[in-house]
Order: sequence, then structure tokens, then C-alpha cells
Amino acid sequence: MRTSRTSRTFGNLLRAGLAGLVVGVGLFAAGTAPAHAADTPLRDLAAAQGKVIGTAVTGSKLTGTYGDLAGSQFSSLTPGNAMKWGTVEPTQGSFNWTEADQIVAFAQAHGQQVRGHTLVWHNQNPSWLTNGTWTPAQLGSLLQNHISTEVGRYKGEIAAWDVVNEPFNEDGTYRSTIWYDGLGSDYIANALTWAHAADPNAKLYINDYNVEGVNAKSTALYNLVKDLKSRGVPIDGVGLQAHLILGQVPSTLQQNIQRFADLGVDVAITELDIRMALPSDSTKLAQQKADFKSVVAACVAVSRCVNVTVWGFADSDSWVDSTFPGYGAATPYDANYAPKPAYYGIAEALGSTTTPPPTGACTAAYSVGSQWNTGFTGQVTISCSGASLSSWHVSWTYGAGQQIAQAWNATCSQSGAAVSCVNASYNGTVADGSSVTFGFNASWSGSNPAPAVTLS
Repeated sequence: MRTSRTSRTFGNLLRAGLAGLVVGVGLFAAGTAPAHAADTPLRDLAAAQGKVIGTAVTGSKLTGTYGDLAGSQFSSLTPGNAMKWGTVEPTQGSFNWTEADQIVAFAQAHGQQVRGHTLVWHNQNPSWLTNGTWTPAQLGSLLQNHISTEVGRYKGEIAAWDVVNEPFNEDGTYRSTIWYDGLGSDYIANALTWAHAADPNAKLYINDYNVEGVNAKSTALYNLVKDLKSRGVPIDGVGLQAHLILGQVPSTLQQNIQRFADLGVDVAITELDIRMALPSDSTKLAQQKADFKSVVAACVAVSRCVNVTVWGFADSDSWVDSTFPGYGAATPYDANYAPKPAYYGIAEALGSTTTPPPTGACTAAYSVGSQWNTGFTGQVTISCSGASLSSWHVSWTYGAGQQIAQAWNATCSQSGAAVSCVNASYNGTVADGSSVTFGFNASWSGSNPAPAVTLS
């Protein structure tokens, strides 16, 4: 039997904006989210603009720092994989709702919407479906049953569904899939109709990538939506995925959003990330900030653009690195949950006047306090003059094989030669004219040169 979940109304009352604090003082200890609490949360900035700001999430990660940020910064959650056919019905007639239920319950407890993703797609389908031999009638029945079952289960709990995902080729022709090949193009209209019947109040979307600017693919989507509207098929919106490359935000993005809005449908940026060639550096991060700001600003400028969702909010939870070798750093937070310049780009597009400190106004200085034959004690001092910090993140790369063993007054991690340290819960604030210091013990062999340190 399906267990009951907290009602949305009660969940709104329980909005957990007060993230639990877990202080990490040792290497690899459970750390606290970088304390940029002085910044207005993105969800509040978005609400002031009449928008929703979301993120894709993994249910099993919704604890600790990851859960704190997901709950406090965002007003909408998209299950990254938990609602796809291969996850919920891996064996015909046998359903697994565990992770999907977990994400819905978390969202309700934090006063968030849920964006259902996705009902009809050519990927991540179970082998029993893709390897089967089906007549059109059988295939249509399977699709209708899947949509009716999943949408019906979450009736009243899902704000919007990506009903059909990625139906087009780059040239605007229909993609050859199990659905198009077996049912023809009307599989799209039927899927929307069945989803509407299962939950008349959920907003229903068609979602695709490389449709952010005006081009052949987005024009095909535009013509489809126009046709569906003229036929009375329930279609409420279009999703522009926005998996973008650094410096390549389409110049026609706002124009494209507006032309869909003029058809009488909502628009959502559904899977935003902006990847860069690795390694990242200050120039790339500045461009990424400008790109995120540009995308969000285009949505803010169009009243019917209702939602911007990032596809994972931290670099450690991004699909990019494994999918596009040599690329990464595609999200607003780094791998240690420290906000990157991109975070502030989003915030500024949503109306925030909080900005990172001017370059050079705050600095980090590395020093070695004492050293012996196999080890040493080091420290880093973060100082501000002409600016202040509400959180900090310090990184460096060792050049002689040094290894940190223990840290205090910061949460540090090391991967190979690269070290990354973020503030503890109690020392993220560095006022103008003041400083904070953290320390660590480490080992060395042969030599112990001081590395260059980056503060972000």
C-alpha cells in the first residue's frame, strides 16, 4: 500500500529555510554549507519577480549540506532520474516509487513545487519495453497505462510535467523513436491528452534541447505547439533545456521565449547548465557568471517565462563531466558547495544587489608555522580591506606531493594535488578590515614549497 505523505499545505507551513548546522573541523568531515546566509536565497529573489527557481536532485543525496541548499535556495525540484520509465517500471507491471516519493515528500516539507520528468522519452526506458514486439494498439495501450498510472499517483502533487521529451531532430524533423515509429506523430497529442485526464490541474509541457534560440528545431517545436493549440490538445508550456557551452548563449533566446509566450503557453528553462573546457579559471568563471545572468534575465523579461531550473546545482552532482570529456564546472556551486560567480549571476538577474567582493579586496595568504622531518603545520589567513565576505572558499595545488591529514576552522578536502577548503559554520563572515585564519597538519617529503592560493 502506498504510504501517505505530508500534504502540500502542511509542507508549506513547514518550509525549512532554517538549514541544520553540522560543523566540520577535520579533513573529510561532514561539512556545513558555505555560509552565504547573508545573501537573500534564490527562491526569495525569484518569488519577488513572480518566478520559480528550481534544481534537479537525486533523492538519496537530500541530506546534509546538499539537502540544506536544495531546500533553502530553490522553490522547485525536478527528479533527475527518479520518475523516468526505466526507474519506476523496470519490470512490466512492477513499480518502484521509492526515490520519487522521497523527492516529493522533501519538496512538500520545504514548501517547494515538483516538476515531473519525464513521461515519454526515447532514452532510459526498460529493456522489456524497448526489446518487445508490439502492435500499434499494444504500444499505445502501454503508453496510456504508464502515463495514467504515474500522473494519477501524484495527482495534485506535481505542478508541471515534462510529458514529451526531445521529440525532434536538429533539422526539425521528428526523431525516430519507439513512439514515433510505432504510433506516428500523434503520440504527442495522445500523451498530453492522457496526462491531462489523469491530473487536470498539472501544467503539461513538451521539453527539448537546442531549442533555446530561433532555429529549425525550435521552429518545428513552435509549429507543433501552434497546431496542438488549434486542435484543442491540452498543452500548457514548452521547456527549453539550455544545456549550454560557455560563451554561447543564443542571441535570440529572449525573442524565442517571447514567440512561444505569444502562442499562449508558458515557457520554462528546464535543465540549465553552462559547461566549460577544464580546468576552470577566473576568466572562464566570469564568463560563466555573465552567461547564467543572461539566461535568467531573458526569462525575467518575459512574463510567461515562469521557471528556471538548473540541472544539478553543484559541480559534484553534474552529468557534464562524464558525458562531455574535458568539460565540466557547469553549475552555480563548486564541488564543495561554495557559491561560484555563476550563483551571483543568477542572483543579480533576479534583482539581487549582493555581489562578490571586488578583485583584490579580499585575499588569502598561505604560511607554514612549523615543520619537521615528515610533516608540518600550515595556516591560511583570509583578510578583507575595502569589502567583506559572507562565505569563503580557498583552493590551491601542491607541487611536491604534500598531503593534508587534518584541518581546523575549515572543512578541507584533497583530490590528488588539489586542495579545497571552505569556511566552517561560524567563521564564514569576514568583515571589512578584519581577517579569519584556519589551520591544518600535513605531510611532506623532499621539499615543501608554498603553493599559490586562490580565494573565491
